[in-house]
Amino acid sequence: VADVDKLVARPTNVPVEHAGVSSISGITALQALTTVGRVRPGQRVLVIGASGGVGSFAVQIATALGAQVTGVASASSLDAVRELGAVHAVDYRETPIDEIDSTFDLIIDIAGRNPLRRLRRVLAPSGTLVIVGGEDGGRITGGTGRNVRAILLSLFVRQRLTAFISKESSEYLGPLAAMLADGSVTPLIGARTDLAGVADAIAHLERHGVAGKTLVTIGGAS
Repeated sequence: VADVDKLVARPTNVPVEHAGVSSISGITALQALTTVGRVRPGQRVLVIGASGGVGSFAVQIATALGAQVTGVASASSLDAVRELGAVHAVDYRETPIDEIDSTFDLIIDIAGRNPLRRLRRVLAPSGTLVIVGGEDGGRITGGTGRNVRAILLSLFVRQRLTAFISKESSEYLGPLAAMLADGSVTPLIGARTDLAGVADAIAHLERHGVAGKTLVTIGGAS
């Protein structure tokens, strides 16, 4: 049985499918931008991994909160990133992070594996870097080595370098539900499958990636 503190009522104008794919990724993006990143209107925000599950929400939420967003994604997803609200979209294969011709007040790094030195080159002198989630590898740190290095380095530089693991709570689900209800956020559903197709959908995701979320429908419900 779900904890009541992790639930909110679905707004009547939000489809079940949209609610189903939004909760975890949506509140992760919301926490990264607000509680951790402290985004403010007018700030320049860089979202790395902008076409993914969390990134597609981060672009929309940051835009809804008044930020000017640059999204980093693959070439095939750049149009989708712009449609989500990004002012600029950058192909990570063509332009390395530290060669983007701008500096940013806030960087949300979801795709991972970008060296801190590269990220800091495009981060404003007093800007904030938020590393979202953990990464593969690391016998001692369990995939959080870059996160730990960022937090330790932050003690000695003006830039604020931080990382976090998302927390499931109605504190964040409520505002997210409101954004879904007023249309400022709409989940990007890149693929759909039924239960029998889940294995193939995961294989496709591993080989080719998927923009946004993959929706699994079971017996007519999502």
